[in-house]
Amino acid sequence: MRQKAILGVDLGGTKIMCGLVTPKGKVLGKPYTIPTGGKDTKKIIINRLFNAIEQALSIVRLNITDISGIGIGATGPLDMKEGLILECPFLPTLNNYPIREVVHERFDIPVFLDNDANCFVLGECYFGSGKGYGTVMGYTLGTGLGCATVINKKIFTGATQHTCEVWPSPYRNETIEDFVSGRGISRMYKDLSGKNKSAREIAQLAYHGDRQARQTWENFGEHLGCALSWGINTIDPYIVILGGSIANAMDLFAPSMERFLRKYICKVPAEKTKVVKTMLGEHAGFIGAACLVIQSQT
Repeated sequence: MRQKAILGVDLGGTKIMCGLVTPKGKVLGKPYTIPTGGKDTKKIIINRLFNAIEQALSIVRLNITDISGIGIGATGPLDMKEGLILECPFLPTLNNYPIREVVHERFDIPVFLDNDANCFVLGECYFGSGKGYGTVMGYTLGTGLGCATVINKKIFTGATQHTCEVWPSPYRNETIEDFVSGRGISRMYKDLSGKNKSAREIAQLAYHGDRQARQTWENFGEHLGCALSWGINTIDPYIVILGGSIANAMDLFAPSMERFLRKYICKVPAEKTKVVKTMLGEHAGFIGAACLVIQSQT
């Protein structure tokens, strides 16, 4: 009997992306994406989520009964055991919201929830750059800074389910996320140029030779290298995977990141640990969320 497909959801502060995935990691059709509107009311956001799920099914001409479960990777912090979004800065109207229960009640199939960074790394371990490695760390670089560790295809959650939540860690009298994020890039560029630009726009300027934009990405690489050094020195992974929209500009920040990183990690990992870009690209989030369902079936 043919195994049922799985629906994966990448729920972020900026966008919702839903896609159908086979148990072997093949994406069916084209994923459906819609802006989250993270500051809208909870009713509006959840109705968008329901609509995105239904549209993703419609694109591949499947019904909810044709899939075995829904996996949701959501921006956190979360209570994974209870299925709650906690006090999330990017989804302020969904504080303490029982998202797993609500989605289950709507569609009446198994629903699994985890942190979006955890899902990103899990998906890479099953079907991407982390396949075949025992201990893998990953960082999502986008609206905020996410981090996760997966060991032998199992998400390492820690005592309170908050392993690798590095974003609020102190750094230069602020937090590391204030520097290693899209808004951090925009702020650094404004400090140099006086202009307000998005990270995407700053990348394009850098590719066209803008000196201040290129300096911004060099500075970003050093800040990121600092964050990576903490993780590598603590976890000692075989490989570190970078994802999220900012990873698309990796060629702009990789040289300074590597210079800084190799200087401040232990000798053996400095020689052996690889830092690579996501293989699954923008699909990593919902593919990884689908892997939550795959795990439940093994």
